[in-house]
Amino acid sequence: QVQLVESGGELVQAGGSLRLSCAASGRTFSSYSMGWFRQAPGKEREFVAAISQSGGSTSYADSVEGRFTISRDNAKNTVYLQMNSLKPEDTAVYYCAARDLTYRSGTYYNRPSQYDYWGQGTQVTVSS
Repeated sequence: QVQLVESGGELVQAGGSLRLSCAASGRTFSSYSMGWFRQAPGKEREFVAAISQSGGSTSYADSVEGRFTISRDNAKNTVYLQMNSLKPEDTAVYYCAARDLTYRSGTYYNRPSQYDYWGQGTQVTVSS
């Protein structure tokens, strides 16, 4: 089992940047495929970005492609989401998620139902 704790969310002006972090507990972080999702008020949780166990493969939602970058440091048990050129429509609670690949094969995933563990979320607010 893994516990996930997000941080880095805050109020930022449009055009600005933020870096979110997600720290994972446990010693098998490299066994997990990781993802970032977000949920705005009144909307469903949506995929933002995902990364494979080694970090060699990544996937992005069309809405953030070219502006956001997902990365991971397996030595620090942490996954990051660098967000540049932020827009008011990026305002949401951002969640980190993990899928255990200890006994499965795969790279990255873009549906919430594919993930086994979730963090509590961090609020990102982009003002216009």
